[in-house]
Amino acid sequence: MLNRRDFLASSAILPSAFIQTSQQITHVDTLQSGPPLKSSVVKGAGLPSEGNSPGAKARVHFNGPTKQLAAVASGVVTLEPGSRPHPPHRHPEEEFVIVTAGTGEIEVDGVVTQVASGDMMYAEANVLHGIVNTGQTTMTFYFTKILAKNP
Repeated sequence: MLNRRDFLASSAILPSAFIQTSQQITHVDTLQSGPPLKSSVVKGAGLPSEGNSPGAKARVHFNGPTKQLAAVASGVVTLEPGSRPHPPHRHPEEEFVIVTAGTGEIEVDGVVTQVASGDMMYAEANVLHGIVNTGQTTMTFYFTKILAKNP
């Protein structure tokens, strides 16, 4: 089974111009194995960053299955001006994004929308979507990806 990084690199869906030869992306794969997540609070301070896309850092608060979901992943991403975590992509999880700082563009199913703090995105499963910081300051957004059991 391909992971997200390999899928993005081999996907016929994305033009090859979007795939960097070093495959530098910041993407959080939802974990479907392991014990179910437990009710808890995860402090943001000190969380390690994930990904290697220049100017994009993800910090994951929760990631794993729950009693009701096959997987859920949630965290925060910071984007420096001009950066994005990865090219527009699609995945089997549904996803919510809440912009909390900065400005940028979010593309959902071919529609590009200018976004700022307080704006929110929802992408259905397998719908092409992406985000880029088009502003002059750091952009911050929180994401939650949800995969139902028996999707």
